[in-house]
Amino acid sequence: MSEAVNQNKSFLSKLVDGISDIFLPIVNLLSCAGIIKGLTLVLVTAGVLSDTSDTYAVLNAMGDSLFYFLPIILSNSCAEKFGANRYTAMVIAGVLLYPRLVALMSDKASIDFFGLGIKSVTYSSSVIPTILGCAMLAYVEKFLEKRLPEVIKGFAKPIIAIVLVSLATLFAFGPLGAVVGDGLAAGYDFIYQLSPIIAGLCLGATIQLMVLVGVHWSFILIAMNNVALTGQDTILALIGPAIFAQAGAGLAVLVKTKGNDEQTKKFRSVCITGIVSAILGVTEPVMYGVNLPKKKPMIAVCIGGGLGGALVGLSGAYARAFAFPSLASFPVYFGEGFLMFIGACVLGFVSAFLVSLFLKYE
Repeated sequence: MSEAVNQNKSFLSKLVDGISDIFLPIVNLLSCAGIIKGLTLVLVTAGVLSDTSDTYAVLNAMGDSLFYFLPIILSNSCAEKFGANRYTAMVIAGVLLYPRLVALMSDKASIDFFGLGIKSVTYSSSVIPTILGCAMLAYVEKFLEKRLPEVIKGFAKPIIAIVLVSLATLFAFGPLGAVVGDGLAAGYDFIYQLSPIIAGLCLGATIQLMVLVGVHWSFILIAMNNVALTGQDTILALIGPAIFAQAGAGLAVLVKTKGNDEQTKKFRSVCITGIVSAILGVTEPVMYGVNLPKKKPMIAVCIGGGLGGALVGLSGAYARAFAFPSLASFPVYFGEGFLMFIGACVLGFVSAFLVSLFLKYE
């Protein structure tokens, strides 16, 4: 029994380390994108900049490009992790974001491929299809490497790999990620109708774990739809404390990190930029660069996010426009329960900081 438990723990540890390794190369870029998005939102909120101006469009593109094209960028590090050809992986990720294909999926529930239906899925910012696709690509390339004649291997291997993996991603991996996300969203709606406090507790405690595999985007899409239809949304408010909890847990790691060697200085720099990015609404840098590699701080994030989320549920706070919760976007949540929302974000930050500070880890 104990051996099985140890094996499960080992597998879980390897899985977490693997996900962290995939995102680690783009941690600083995620920080930059988050800061640009936060500063742009500050300018809009302060009335300095109009969200319909050309200047806003340029700045928004700078902040959003990384997230929109995340499958292509992520495929590079995924391919390296799995041992696949990175250029082939990026081509396959590019298929998912090809403008004509994106337009077709926006207009139809499914698109026709030789009489077979491909479910329409939003691939921008997606993670699961990219990881599964790159993992499959590595196996396909190894299989073809051993069996194709040397004289045609140079061009035949990438052709076969691109066709097979692209179709597998479009037919299976993409819809799989969508099904998982839609199921979670339906579960949230059911729980929120029963009790906003329980919904806040559950969503606040688990939303950052969902970010690990990208299924949180289903909730984000629902939030965008809610704002478009009714002018308000509760999901964004409930996940606010969890975002600040990432910053609080990261700050505790920074405080506990001692030493003056070059490696420690670089890690402290990652901590600082990640914390700033989280406060501005983007948690991936501090999560993948600091809290996830240390593992135990993620426990603190879940606790802080859950406590703060429950308080937001009690307050009835909601977003009046679509904006990720951050220090810069607080004006979006002005209205019913606003002060309690601010207090919940502080609670998430402080409680995650204290729990992470007292947990034992290197």
